Amino acid sequence: MAHSSQSLSSLTDLACSRRLARLLAPLAVLAMAALPSTADARVGGYDGVWNVTFATTRGNCSSGYSVPFTVTGNRVSSAGGGRVSGTVKRGGAVAVEVSVGASHAHGGGRLAGVNGAGSWRGIISGDQCSGTWQATRG
Repeated sequence: MAHSSQSLSSLTDLACSRRLARLLAPLAVLAMAALPSTADARVGGYDGVWNVTFATTRGNCSSGYSVPFTVTGNRVSSAGGGRVSGTVKRGGAVAVEVSVGASHAHGGGRLAGVNGAGSWRGIISGDQCSGTWQATRG
């Protein structure tokens, strides 16, 4: 008799486990949908302060100056003087606008790991200029 009550107990446990699994399955699906995907998580992978060095390739503007930018999530902002606004997309594509006094510029490029590069164009101290930029995350 002990053997049959043990078998009955095992069957009851199995039935309870199946019911529990059926109840938890939709919750697991909802939880997975609420979690960020790998691509979404990568956006935050660019967070931090980036030191951006600008080179002028066209125009009469200074070259070689550096400006710190901050990336938080998908937003780019100033980490020191001037107004900076921009976005970083999932694949690292970045678009930024910068203004300091009457000077303003916009640029785009790509961040990858701890480095980035791209181009810019703007009016700096009344001169139309353009060039490239390189970035490293500090």
